[in-house]
Amino acid sequence: MEYQYTAPCHFGLESVLSGELKRMGAQNVAAIDGRVSFTGDFSILARANLNLRTAERVLLCLGEFEARSFTELFDQVRQLPFEEFIGKHDAFPVKGHSVHSQLHSVPDCQSIIKKAAVERLKEKYGLSWFEETGPVHQIQFTILKDKVSIYLDTSGAGLHKRGYRKNGNEAPIKETLAAGILDLMRVRRDSVFYDPFCGSGTFLIEAALKGMNIPAGINRNFAAQQWDCIPAKIWAEERTRGLDLVRRDAKFAAYGSDIDPKAVELALFNANKAGIAPRVRIRTRSIREFRTVTDEGIIVTNPPYGERLLDVEAARKIYRDMGKAFERRDGFTYAIISPDEKFEQYFGRRASKRRKLYNGMLKCNLYCYVPRAGKPRG
Repeated sequence: MEYQYTAPCHFGLESVLSGELKRMGAQNVAAIDGRVSFTGDFSILARANLNLRTAERVLLCLGEFEARSFTELFDQVRQLPFEEFIGKHDAFPVKGHSVHSQLHSVPDCQSIIKKAAVERLKEKYGLSWFEETGPVHQIQFTILKDKVSIYLDTSGAGLHKRGYRKNGNEAPIKETLAAGILDLMRVRRDSVFYDPFCGSGTFLIEAALKGMNIPAGINRNFAAQQWDCIPAKIWAEERTRGLDLVRRDAKFAAYGSDIDPKAVELALFNANKAGIAPRVRIRTRSIREFRTVTDEGIIVTNPPYGERLLDVEAARKIYRDMGKAFERRDGFTYAIISPDEKFEQYFGRRASKRRKLYNGMLKCNLYCYVPRAGKPRG
C-alpha cells in the first residue's frame, strides 16, 4: 500500500534530499521550503529512515485540510485513520506549531487534536479509556496560514543522531547539514577528503559514510520499528539491503586535523564508534601547518567564527591563514561554511559559488572554490 510522507530538512538542502529520495526509489518526490514530500510503501519508510543523510526525520502524513475554528479542527482530525497505525495499548502524544493562523494557541490545538484522536479510536476499538503503555506514535501537527497537516513521526530521535557521536566539541556542525554539503561537493567512493578544522570529526565521518555508501542510520533504531502495523521483516530486509550496498572496495580516504588535542582525541573516538576509523587519519595541527598528501582532493571545513567560538577579529585572522594554506591548485575543490559576509575579503579571493545555508539558527554561506573544469551542483 502507498502512503504519503514528508521529510523536513535544512533550508537550502531540499534539492539534495530530493535526489536522495529519488535514488532510493521513492515516488512523487516534491520539494517545498524546508521539506520534501514523497510516496511509497512501508519498505520505503524503513529505507528512508535507515539511509537518508540530509533529512531531519520521516513523517507519515495522515491528512491535510483547512481549519479556522476548533470545531473544524476537531471534526477534520476525527476523520483521520488513526486506527490503521495506533493500537489499543499504544501511546499517542501530540505536539506541533502554528504560524500565521487563526488557531494560534498551540496548547489548545494540542488538546483538540488529542481529543479528536481519542474519540476516533474509542469508536473504532469500542473502548472508553486508553492506557497508552505501548509503543509511541507521536502525532505532529503544523498549522500554516490556516492549513493543517497531521503526521505520525516514524523516526523518533532526529535522524541527525546517527549513533556515533555521544559528545561533541563546543560547536559541532549538525550531521545532516554536513552530509548535505558533502553531497553538494561531490564526495565519492574514490575521493580523498580533508578537514583542517575537524573538531569532533563530523565532516570526516559523514564523508567516509558517504564514500563507502554506509547507511547513515544503520547503528540506530527508529520509533516505527515498534509499531505492530509494520512487519519486522521489512526492517530486517532493508537493513540487509543497506549493508549489501556498502562499497567495501571503495578507495575513499580522509585526513583531518585540529589545533585542539582534545578535539582530535574526540574525533578519533567518534570515528572508531562509527566504524570508519581505518579510512581516517587525524592529527593535532594548526591551519598554518596544513598540508595535503595527494595531488587531488576535496577540502570541506567549518572554521571557528565570531558568533561561534571566537571574536570576529580572531576569526578573520584564521581566514587569512586559510587563504595562504589553501593553495590555488586545479586538483582541489574547497568549501568553507561561514556566517561572515566579508569572508572572501579576508580569505583573499572570491568564491566560484556561494550557497546560503542555515547552521542551526545562524544564517551562513557555503563558499565554494572549484577547479576550472568543474563546479558543485545546486
